[in-house]
Amino acid sequence: MGRLMRQLDPMLTGVEAERLEASLRRRIVGQDEAIQQIVSIYQTYLAGMSSPGRPIGNLLFLGPTGSGKTRLVEATAESLAGDCRAVIKIDCAELQHSHEIAKLIGSPPGYLGHRETRPLLSQEALDQYHTERMKLSFVLFDEIEKASDALWNLLLGILDKATLTLGDNRRVDFSQALIFMTSNLGAGEMNAILRPNLGFAAGDSKRLRGIPDEKLNDKIARAGVEAARKKFSPEFMNRIDKTVVFRPLGERELRQILTLELNMVQQRLFDSSHGAPFVFSVTPEAQEFLLREGTDVKYGARHLKRALERHLVHPLSNLIATDQVRGGDLVRVDYAAAEDRLTFFIDAEEMTASAMAEMAGVPVSLPMGAYVAGATAEQPRTISARTTKRPA
Repeated sequence: MGRLMRQLDPMLTGVEAERLEASLRRRIVGQDEAIQQIVSIYQTYLAGMSSPGRPIGNLLFLGPTGSGKTRLVEATAESLAGDCRAVIKIDCAELQHSHEIAKLIGSPPGYLGHRETRPLLSQEALDQYHTERMKLSFVLFDEIEKASDALWNLLLGILDKATLTLGDNRRVDFSQALIFMTSNLGAGEMNAILRPNLGFAAGDSKRLRGIPDEKLNDKIARAGVEAARKKFSPEFMNRIDKTVVFRPLGERELRQILTLELNMVQQRLFDSSHGAPFVFSVTPEAQEFLLREGTDVKYGARHLKRALERHLVHPLSNLIATDQVRGGDLVRVDYAAAEDRLTFFIDAEEMTASAMAEMAGVPVSLPMGAYVAGATAEQPRTISARTTKRPA
């Protein structure tokens, strides 16, 4: 047998892991390190090399609110299980007292609520979304810093031995689970580091200060990790496979998120039960208005979503409810500077389903029985989100 001396590349990614990475990058903006950590853990799991007797992965996500921590967990479940609701989400703000741990494990025999309290972390709950192809569970402990010490002590056994004993002495196996924990610890320090670099003048501010991205990222990461080490015990931190610090979102990331959110609103219109889907287009001026209204360094992408709901989704809902838009319409969303609000126009009517899907320009899907008619175009018809009368 001859010696080949062929060099191998341990940095290559398998097909399944590549699919997961591509799916996450379509849904999550500006958090490449977190995506890479999930993909790496998933590839290790696919190769059968996960540590025996432990969860598949224990990840702690740190960062400001609205930076995408919870959304990344949901996107992972959506990509692998086909449903973002496959995540067992534990709101740690509801576990601030030690006796509230019974919500997770149930009450022991002899205590009030035994057999009446269904534990959230039962084996049935973990296995609910398992299939023949994919046997993974996703457990999220949201805002872990708000929980009592009793939860942290409970997690020590889960994170280390992948087992949990319920109140009735049943054992729960977490060896096929991905454990996620999120926290806003260190968010204030992170925003203080980046405050001159956030918003629409981010690039100029960074250039004037002469601070490269690498140094900023290192400072942010250190601030988050240090805050976590002050809050949690060494034995707790030692059981976490990877601590990932989410960077606050800047203008570039918010622009990308705006595009993703507009695509999701379009899909909601296609999926809605009114049975007459239509498409909308948003002018650059209207997009700038939405960005101005939705930019807040404290609240990140959540503030942008609220601005979209207030200025776009609610007016569109009014137009649907008052029959001002019909199936096959093309609605143009523009910005009126004098009134400082969005305006809505009909630019085309009776578009075919295929024309609407093409006009959307995104991978959205039309429901069965969607409106189909001959495509025609006419002079724009102005519509008001405030009127309750159907136009003649």
